[in-house]
Amino acid sequence: MNYIDTHTHIDGEEFKDDLDMVVQRAKESGATKLFVPGINLGSVDTVRAVCDKYPGYCYGMIGLHPEDVKADYKEVIEKMRSVSYPYIAIGEVGLDFYWSREYEKEQLAAFEMQVEWSVESGLPLMIHCRKAQNEMVRIMRRYEGRLHGGVFHCFTGNEHEAEELLAFEGFVLGIGGVLTFKKSNLPQTLPAVVPLSRVVLETDSPYMAPVPHRGERNESSMIPHIIEKMAEAYGVTADEVADITTDNVRRIFPLAF
Repeated sequence: MNYIDTHTHIDGEEFKDDLDMVVQRAKESGATKLFVPGINLGSVDTVRAVCDKYPGYCYGMIGLHPEDVKADYKEVIEKMRSVSYPYIAIGEVGLDFYWSREYEKEQLAAFEMQVEWSVESGLPLMIHCRKAQNEMVRIMRRYEGRLHGGVFHCFTGNEHEAEELLAFEGFVLGIGGVLTFKKSNLPQTLPAVVPLSRVVLETDSPYMAPVPHRGERNESSMIPHIIEKMAEAYGVTADEVADITTDNVRRIFPLAF
C-alpha cells in the first residue's frame, strides 16, 4: 500500500536529530512522496534544504502562514516571490483567527496577495483556515474561474462547511489524524458529502498524531492509521483509499510527478 503525505513540516526543529530515520520509516510504511509547506521567510531555507537532501521524494511549497503575518507582510511576500526554486504549490497560506484577531486586516490582505500569486504562477494553493471560513470563502470567490486548485488543509468541519469548500473546482480536503480521534465527527461527515475523489492524506506532522499515537510527535509513517479509519468510514479497502487519494494528489500537484 503506497500513499503520499501532502503536508508535513519535517523541516522543523522537532526532526533535526533523527530526520533520516523519520524519512526511512516513512518509506518503509509506504509513503512515496512527502510535501513540505513553507510558513515564513526562515522556512524558505529549511524547506529547500530538506527537499535538496531527499530529491524526488520531498517536494517544497512557499508561503506566509497566517500566524506569521505581521505588519511587514507585504515585504515578506515580495521577498518570497523573488525566490527561484521548483516549488509545487503556494502554501501554507490562509487565515487563522483562533488565537487572536490582532492582525486580522493584515491576514486578509496577505491571503489575498498569495491567492493572486497562485493565480499568476499557475501553482495550486495549500490553505490553512481556522475560525475564518466565511472570510476565506469571500476572498476566494473573487478569483473563481482563475484558481488552480489546491487543498483545504486539516479539514475538521461539518457537512455544510465541506460542501461550501468543495464548490471550488479543483480543490480537495486534507484529512489527517483528527479523523481517528474519539470525538471526531469526520467518520460520519466525510462519506455523507465528500467523495473520495475530493480527499488527500496528510499528517501536519509533528502535530496531531493519529490514534493510537495521539500526543506523540506525528510523522508520515503514521498515515496508515488514517487510511484504515478512512477505509472503515467509506466502506472500502485500505488499498482503495491509498490509490484514490494518490490519484487525487497527482491531479492537483502535477509538478511533483
